[in-house]
Amino acid sequence: MSKKSATQRVTPVNRAGSDPAFFSCWDIHSYYGESYIVQGVSFDIREGEVLALLGRNGAGKTSTLRSIARVDSPQVTHGEIWLDHKPLHSMKSHEAAQNGVALVPEDRRIIAGMTVEENLILSQIAPPIGWSIERIYEHFPRLAERRDQEATTLSGGEQQMLAVARALARDIKLLLLDEPYEGLAPVIVHEIERIVDGIKKLGITTIIVEQNAVAALRLADRAIILDMGQVVFDGLAQEVLDNEELRQQYLAI
Repeated sequence: MSKKSATQRVTPVNRAGSDPAFFSCWDIHSYYGESYIVQGVSFDIREGEVLALLGRNGAGKTSTLRSIARVDSPQVTHGEIWLDHKPLHSMKSHEAAQNGVALVPEDRRIIAGMTVEENLILSQIAPPIGWSIERIYEHFPRLAERRDQEATTLSGGEQQMLAVARALARDIKLLLLDEPYEGLAPVIVHEIERIVDGIKKLGITTIIVEQNAVAALRLADRAIILDMGQVVFDGLAQEVLDNEELRQQYLAI
């Protein structure tokens, strides 16, 4: 299947229903210095949907997430990003966070020298406040058991739980998960999957970037596949699971 034929087969798709987009990005172009990484990416998400953002290494997945979160790098030079009728493209990263965007990066950014509970409390130092510490412990009992433990001494899976919990401690509208299963043992991956599935059931709009494409697709409602910074597929997650030719061409699975 050529790139052209793959794109023609799957875009655009009928998204079933007439709900307006809760999140939209239109013709996003982003650069790291002179390196042109995100090349005209456009897609939208309805409220409560889980979107798997997939592609090979270097396809522009993490760069797209970082562009949405409005971090300093990469630099967005063109396009619009909207969340719940608010223009994220005109905001800095802290303003986007105040308006409900939560990025859980691949490296998790756990704060050294602080306990689990201190990491959670620090995430609520400024409004808008989301889940209470008590509610977080109800959903993450392992964190409750380790509340007084120095956070960077947690296992990789526990640190991922803490990173997600810190995001939920804010009042969020869009959760961005960058490689949540990276470096985790299969048994821990299943536990993180359970947590993400719980987030989905709560109706939190989520974008997952994940090399473990099958795991992400099992959780997602829809999928976007990027290739060389461009969207080559926009459709239902099940379509990707059912289309072996598409998976082999763009995901090598």
